[in-house]
Amino acid sequence: MRASRMTPHRTTNRLPRTTTLPAVALLCLAPALTAAPPADTAAEPVHTWTADLTVVDADDTGVRHTDGALRTTGAEPLDGSARAGGGHGVQVLAPHALDRPADRVWAEPAADVPGGAAITVEVRGRDGGADPWTEWREAGDDETTAALLPRAVTEVEVRLTLTDATGRLAVRGLELSADTDPDAPRETAAAAAYTARVFATREGLVGHTTANGHVIRPDDHFVALPSRRGLSRKGGREYSVRVCGPVRCETAPVWDVGPWNIRDDYWNPSSVRETFRDLPRGRPQAQAAYQDGHNGGRDGFGRRVLNPAGIDLADGTFHNVGLRDNGWVTVTFLWTTRSAPASAGDTAGDG
Repeated sequence: MRASRMTPHRTTNRLPRTTTLPAVALLCLAPALTAAPPADTAAEPVHTWTADLTVVDADDTGVRHTDGALRTTGAEPLDGSARAGGGHGVQVLAPHALDRPADRVWAEPAADVPGGAAITVEVRGRDGGADPWTEWREAGDDETTAALLPRAVTEVEVRLTLTDATGRLAVRGLELSADTDPDAPRETAAAAAYTARVFATREGLVGHTTANGHVIRPDDHFVALPSRRGLSRKGGREYSVRVCGPVRCETAPVWDVGPWNIRDDYWNPSSVRETFRDLPRGRPQAQAAYQDGHNGGRDGFGRRVLNPAGIDLADGTFHNVGLRDNGWVTVTFLWTTRSAPASAGDTAGDG
């Protein structure tokens, strides 16, 4: 994580460095240089803004802004489906309007980050209030590690996730930049939301905290998927799934991350999947590890996979769809009506 660098990005056109020539040679070359049309070297303009970290509201959890910095409160361990400990905080910033469409965003935090602590900056976008949000994408601190959104957007929302068991992590500022990558592939509208048959487990964990800050209640209704890309904000339903079990179907929001993995967006085509791109679309890595020995039978953390789960269901959802024990369900990822088309060989795993 780059610390305390807040240099604005500016568009500049630099002439190439040339070897010094004698005056006579310059006079001879002058007509040719004058007659040649100027090269088109203009870079895409960059929109840069500074995030306001001082506002902590109802959809944030486990964070506070004090002494000029955003910090964790130390009261919210991430102990939902992902089973991770340590101080955990989430801040979702207010949407920011861009002055021109962009599809690439990077973030430069000014922060004190002790050993064992981490800051994750994710962004999503939309083209006006009626347009659905893209999935979240993790943003690095320069153009080479920028978040590449699947389409050009005019509004960007930022989510900061702080992991800090030390209590010393302090984010003092955050500068963001957005531009357009002319070579980026463009998404296309899908005919229907993507559906896969996956193995479901019961989450339980009443009283624990999910990845978006929700405290799990008895008979709760939500699901966990093994990627933050489709994680709704606290109390939100912008990323929801339709789960069909033995008895009935239920539409439930994605409020937690897991089971097993946290970077396995298996509902996306392999070409844009965050990790495990060797697997076909619709096949969770945990299922491939359990059934086929993928990654030596281990998940992304190196743990031995003991079941093929690709989704966790909160207790209310688990019982409502008719499951009495862990089992196979059909899941439709409702936000994927705008997504890249499936490539050849992209098929859902089944039981």
